[in-house]
Amino acid sequence: MKCIAQDDLELLAEEVGSMLRSVGTSLVTAESCTGGWIAQCLTSVSGSSAWFERGYVSYSNEAKQEMLGVPAGTLLLHGAVSEATAAAMASGALRNSQAEWSLAVTGIAGPAGGTTQKPVGTVCFAWCSREGRLVTETCRFDGDRREIRARSVACALTGLLKLGGTRAA
Repeated sequence: MKCIAQDDLELLAEEVGSMLRSVGTSLVTAESCTGGWIAQCLTSVSGSSAWFERGYVSYSNEAKQEMLGVPAGTLLLHGAVSEATAAAMASGALRNSQAEWSLAVTGIAGPAGGTTQKPVGTVCFAWCSREGRLVTETCRFDGDRREIRARSVACALTGLLKLGGTRAA
């Protein structure tokens, strides 16, 4: 499978920006395994300050707790790579911003760190609206570290496009 090119990710980011601008909403990101790559793609779009509010990179569990308010119990019970943690990250990002939408991603990009239950390539996503809409998803991506991270960026942006970024819950 061919790796996703940076240009393709930036085109997705442009689509996200167009959608958010058209409905008058803004976005905050909370990233772990993608390490700010989503925010980098979004800010590569000229005029993104009109719809991209801010981004958090919370790579460690401590950062997830301190920056985003992810409960220690969630991390203990479900682990850092879980839909529950992604949801808490997305909710925390909204609480700490003025944006109407958030997206969060947390996963195992490898090459180490995987388990039988959560192999390398397991990535959890959450998209959350200020009105209370919350959607989570877990994907398993093949490939090396870069490919897994690139697919994660694409999935996060595509997921927001599917939701439409509207104000409706």
